[in-house]
Amino acid sequence: MSEQPLPALDPADQIFAETRGEAPGRGRLQGRRILVVGGGQQPSPEADPPIGNGRAMCLLFAREAATVACADRDGAAAAATVTRIAAAGGKALAITADVADPPQIERMVREASAQLGGLDGVVYNVGIGGAMWLEGQSPEAWDQAFAVNLRGAMLTCRAALPVLEAGGAIVLISSVASLRAGTQMPAYDTSKAALAGLCRHVALEGQRRGIRANVLAPGLIDTPLGRSASRGRPSRNRQRLPFGRQGTGWEVAYGALFLMSHEAGYVNGQVLVVDGGITSSVVR
Repeated sequence: MSEQPLPALDPADQIFAETRGEAPGRGRLQGRRILVVGGGQQPSPEADPPIGNGRAMCLLFAREAATVACADRDGAAAAATVTRIAAAGGKALAITADVADPPQIERMVREASAQLGGLDGVVYNVGIGGAMWLEGQSPEAWDQAFAVNLRGAMLTCRAALPVLEAGGAIVLISSVASLRAGTQMPAYDTSKAALAGLCRHVALEGQRRGIRANVLAPGLIDTPLGRSASRGRPSRNRQRLPFGRQGTGWEVAYGALFLMSHEAGYVNGQVLVVDGGITSSVVR
């Protein structure tokens, strides 16, 4: 008896409730207090822009029963995230802070810990691009990218480790640009790659109190920032992708949710890649 062929499926059609951010909460972060740095969203000229990674994380964490501090240098963007959380019945507060300014980082962490009554987790979701190609680099532009992408992450971890509760978690948001060249922005690629080294050291310091640190590296994600990048570099949207589509901010948020939750209690010092397989598979 011959086997019947399986029906042809288009992977681009495999869209789930989690992909769209419509899945109900399951209490995976019950009682946890989390600071999301970069929890606002970049303004978009579109009438109905997709959700950004930081806002999706804030909304999802709150849906999963965490209390969230949404920090952003754009106070209005952070407040808009908090408004959406409150409308959905969650608990959150907004903090305005610019991670390019070290004193503001220390204030941000102190304020989040004080207002939340402690901290159980921190996500560092911040990054700027920088100039194109090596010939376009100036020392000042290079230093600015590293100040935001790497130094800010280090200072956030330095401020957070002493106040995080035992069993807490830190997640640093990197990029697949840390794994392979492609953005044409060397300061961005290099600073994002360095987050893995920082993460391993933070994991080493934190392990004495069971505090974990991990990196999440998204691939091509359909966000306002991603669409802005594509307008500047149209070839970004012409790449062939394993699932025939870009990811969503919600899918990045679910990766961060896993790393932040006790489900990842034995995952430490690692890099979780959320890219649909673009860095590891052959696109046919």
